[in-house]
Amino acid sequence: MTAPTISPPRLLPSGDSAMTVEFSRHIDEEANRRVLALDQILALEPIVGISETVPTYRSLLVHYDPSHIDFASLGQKLLALAERPVPPSKNIRHWRVPVTYGGEYGIDLEDVAKTLGTTPDDIVARHIAGDYRVAMIGFTPGWSYLSGLQESLYMPRRQNPRLLTPAGTISVGGVQAGIQCLAGPSGWHLLGCTPVRTYQLHRDPTFLLEPGDRVKFYQIDAKAFVEQERAAAHGEIIAEWVAA
Repeated sequence: MTAPTISPPRLLPSGDSAMTVEFSRHIDEEANRRVLALDQILALEPIVGISETVPTYRSLLVHYDPSHIDFASLGQKLLALAERPVPPSKNIRHWRVPVTYGGEYGIDLEDVAKTLGTTPDDIVARHIAGDYRVAMIGFTPGWSYLSGLQESLYMPRRQNPRLLTPAGTISVGGVQAGIQCLAGPSGWHLLGCTPVRTYQLHRDPTFLLEPGDRVKFYQIDAKAFVEQERAAAHGEIIAEWVAA
């Protein structure tokens, strides 16, 4: 059997020393797999002149040195690598992440329930039932964008984004779920909070989650949150790694 034909990505200049390899114009699970596959290939088979790669949901940003390779030559090499079939995922890391939902920990939970015509407990049950995949890390350090949100939890982003939301916020926005490590602005809907720190500067590892990792959430009460938050502040990795 021949391998299925896949459409080539678009090559877009990003300034004079970077190129965007765009696999789709929409948030797409298969496009994200192709992004991460190309990123992995370049890590294993480096191209002279590339200084850094930045994977996103649907594209790979490639920084390069124009004195070592030009746009056209680099584009040809990247297109050839992108034609390779996406290999089956191996050694996927699975994480269980604790969350305290509602109240001061998730101030939008009740409003989300009302909007979707159900109860806060049902929203929590739906959120916990999801099987999530880390599609990308971005916006702020450790901010984990998750695909796999159930359609029953799709919510348009807030019309008026908040200038500051708490560190550890667990939220939904559009068709995505997210784990926000640091305090910052957000237009997403806050369902809860986790003591897990996906980014901690002086911890090893500094970044806990990586693109391609799997995530499941489970509920904890406020008392457990306080205890685990205290442990996380001292560098403990609160998330549980689960063998596949």
